[in-house]
Amino acid sequence: MPFTHPEYLLTPAVLAQKLDNPDLRVFDAAVHLSPNPKGGYQAVSGLATYLQAHIPGAAFLDQLAELSDTNNPLGFTRLADEPLIQAFAAAGVNADSDVVIYSSGHTMWATRAWWLLHYCGHQRVAILDGGLQGWQRDGRQCSVQARKYAPTTWESSTLPHRFVNQAEVLAAITDSSVCTVNALAPEVYAGTGNHHYGRRGHIPGSINVHYDNLLDGARFRPADEVRQALAAADMLGDRQVIAYCGGGISATIDAFACLLLGKEAVAVYDGSMSEWVKDEALPLVEGHAP
Repeated sequence: MPFTHPEYLLTPAVLAQKLDNPDLRVFDAAVHLSPNPKGGYQAVSGLATYLQAHIPGAAFLDQLAELSDTNNPLGFTRLADEPLIQAFAAAGVNADSDVVIYSSGHTMWATRAWWLLHYCGHQRVAILDGGLQGWQRDGRQCSVQARKYAPTTWESSTLPHRFVNQAEVLAAITDSSVCTVNALAPEVYAGTGNHHYGRRGHIPGSINVHYDNLLDGARFRPADEVRQALAAADMLGDRQVIAYCGGGISATIDAFACLLLGKEAVAVYDGSMSEWVKDEALPLVEGHAP
């Protein structure tokens, strides 16, 4: 059985057929994580890799500088609604744009940018399945010619149900109608690995569906495999799904997979663990059990 919304994913062949469309807006939205000398990782703009090779006609979408609230100490916190809409408009997106987002790095940067634009109410936005790796593996040419689309005007309304805040996640702990999902690696979820966000463990009651289990390299796994993984975690039933991770990035893979399969009651906790751990009064549990 195919995805309920296969239009959310494009193959390189389909994108290649669209490249002459004047309404097409293709963006490389990559961010790269590099080791931080002080410990953990630091986010680096993907502009350098974009300039080395990108899909012909694509522009670079800087999620660090353009789509995040740089005044917030939590990395990648989304902008307020109207500034976020206008950031996309400044990048060349309006209501008529046929938007395709990909990443020259990990797929989660494409799903994060997709989620933000979807949240802004845009109807025609897809992800290039496999990203730049898939495009190149398909034998298709790349460009080093940088591109910027002309700024435009766009009036839209956001979809507030696509994000939840800390208070809503706290309330979900005792709410059996909500399925809270941690998208991080099992050892981070359990609090047994070397990497953590200042406090170990996961939000009580949350289950673990590692985003990597939904991917085959840079591509999403076939629809039946994704459906089986989400159904096994009871993510496709009647309950609302709240996905979280370290900072609201990799959680968008789990959330996007839900939408691919027609699960509409799904949201992302934007602050995720980076926000949650800062309040010592908020509970965490260690181990592999919810």
